Amino acid sequence: MNTALPAPLDEAAIVRLLQACRAEAASGRIMESDQLLARLAQQAPHHPAVLNALGVRMLARGAAEQAHALFVRATAGDPRHPALWANLASSLKALGRSTEELGALEKALELEPRHLSALLQKAAYLEDTGEPRNAARMYQNALDSLPPGAQLPPGIEATLQHARAMVAADVAALNAVLEEPLAAIRQRHGGGRQRRVDLCLEALLGRRRVFPAQPTWMHFPELPAIEFFERADFPWLDAIEAAAGEIRAELLRVLVADRDGLQPYIDFPTGLPLDQFRELNGSRRWSAYFLWNQSEAVAGHIAQCPTTARVLETAPRCRVAGRAPTAFFSILDPNTRIPPHTGVTNTRCTVHLPLVVPPACGFRVGGTTREWVPGQAWVFDDTIEHEAWNLSDTPRAILIFDIWNPLLSAAERDMIQVATELYGRHYSLRAESAL
Repeated sequence: MNTALPAPLDEAAIVRLLQACRAEAASGRIMESDQLLARLAQQAPHHPAVLNALGVRMLARGAAEQAHALFVRATAGDPRHPALWANLASSLKALGRSTEELGALEKALELEPRHLSALLQKAAYLEDTGEPRNAARMYQNALDSLPPGAQLPPGIEATLQHARAMVAADVAALNAVLEEPLAAIRQRHGGGRQRRVDLCLEALLGRRRVFPAQPTWMHFPELPAIEFFERADFPWLDAIEAAAGEIRAELLRVLVADRDGLQPYIDFPTGLPLDQFRELNGSRRWSAYFLWNQSEAVAGHIAQCPTTARVLETAPRCRVAGRAPTAFFSILDPNTRIPPHTGVTNTRCTVHLPLVVPPACGFRVGGTTREWVPGQAWVFDDTIEHEAWNLSDTPRAILIFDIWNPLLSAAERDMIQVATELYGRHYSLRAESAL
């Protein structure tokens, strides 16, 4: 009797047989597909892709326990593959183990934040657990992950239609939340249409396409894309520049006495598409000492820097609950670059007051590159692509704070403030990064 074990397969052969197995199933030849899969299971019983294919087959046939066991083995064998974690989540959902299901989905999205299946599964999870607003945002993330003209997996169109319906219903609900408070503000400012606010909110709610500038969150239409504003348009900067020496002294005392107050400026949680900020995430190579952080005053830090805090209060800073003002000392370590990026909204501008500037430092906004000069402030639109670098061997330090875009009217500022606050409450959002 011949009891020899089947010869092991190399990787290329396993891939070819899996492709053949899928092709047979797609053509309706399920028996032939099962036979190929059984052969693979004999010859490559521990291969993660084979275990995954077996798990998918078991799950489709309602054998959730067997599927779960196979997906557990698959993820153990290849923990860096997001699709395996998404499939594990599907088996956990079938078993009613929702807490573990969410953990598997978070792992998949940590590995690939734009993984379509995991995004749709997490949206469905949020919907099932009574969080329709956050589900709608997650469905929107899934829809946004689809590249133009993408060939979609079979059977997914119904899910995408449901995603679009959820997003549309949520937009309608948010519009209802905004309508009455904004109408009251409109009436207070004469009752006329606030065209730019209306266009802004249409873009925020997904009703119109936005063209550059390139804010990462809220775009306000018909504001000119001004790289650096004219210094003469901001006479209140005179008082801040006059105090630059005292502000610099307070910064230097902080760097000696309160270094623990410095924190990485880029500090995003896992599972987000970090793109160009992956290298700086969680790193003190670009650190911040916040006096105000997304509207919250940092009392201990303000106490350390009373002159800085006092002169900042003379500036026309944004006041938006959960968002603004923000003001901080920005420390950029030697031989460090901040990659090109854009800010969240052009309804506000950014002010730099240089304090400690070694040679070989620079700053680019759009097509204009400048060198910082200690004590000389400038105002720029940070939704235009910008970057900074310190190629010296000593740290660079500047004071950064935000102000309203000076081209907004009083009515527009009031309406954007309320709309932004209501948007945050609608989704129970934590303040987003000021980038």
